[in-house]
Amino acid sequence: MTTRNSLGIIVYAPALVRNDRRTLDIVHGMEKALPGLRLEWRLSDGGRPIELPQRDAWLAENTQDGKFPLLCNGDERYPVTVNGRGRSGRRSPGGQPLSEIHVRLPLDERVIASAVAVLEGVAEGACALWGRATPSDAAVDIAYQTAPTQGGPPSPRRGLPALKLFEHIRSPEIPFYLGWLNYWSAAAARTIGFPDSSRDAELLSRARRTVSGGWVVQLTEAPLELDGSAHLDALKRAYDRFPEIGGRARADVRDGATRGG
Repeated sequence: MTTRNSLGIIVYAPALVRNDRRTLDIVHGMEKALPGLRLEWRLSDGGRPIELPQRDAWLAENTQDGKFPLLCNGDERYPVTVNGRGRSGRRSPGGQPLSEIHVRLPLDERVIASAVAVLEGVAEGACALWGRATPSDAAVDIAYQTAPTQGGPPSPRRGLPALKLFEHIRSPEIPFYLGWLNYWSAAAARTIGFPDSSRDAELLSRARRTVSGGWVVQLTEAPLELDGSAHLDALKRAYDRFPEIGGRARADVRDGATRGG
């Protein structure tokens, strides 16, 4: 159940608990956003799809302590998957346990046309703090902004800024990084200062307000492709606009105070 050209969605939400209704809301939100999608299969240990006649009941029973069992659409030629796992407070901002919800879809015209709605459905269903949707190739470059090397610090590619490790970010409402499509809850948007009518006209032209008061903000019209200078520049401008993302703003203040002293 893998595909080479894919769109990856990750959202970060307060930790799931046993029988958490949010897992059903996530699945229903995806199915509503992508017409014809039915996530009614699980995978065997060998990776074979197994149909779930009572999917909702099975999912509710198997949601436990931050874990969201993998569901798929049962089509190995066009795989769509969703699952989640817990993230301990020791490895999360502010010491707050979180759940990471992961979705993977083929990157084709159908998915691109529905991507904003799918991200919104997943994030709102999860009551997420923030999230993103990014093509797999661009996601690799973005991962290098925080991935530690053997020497310790991250090694960003393409002139992108280095970002803090997740556990060193002060608040779970602060996004760890940016993507092609970005979901910011109302709390996250307030924390990073979005929107500002004097500075965010371009972003607002591609932004959508959600029912909960959050935002889905699209950096570029087409899926992010960092081999192109226009998309890379758009990503860099967004990092410049929101220095709080990735925990950079507070580090910059401390570094400036040290230099000034």
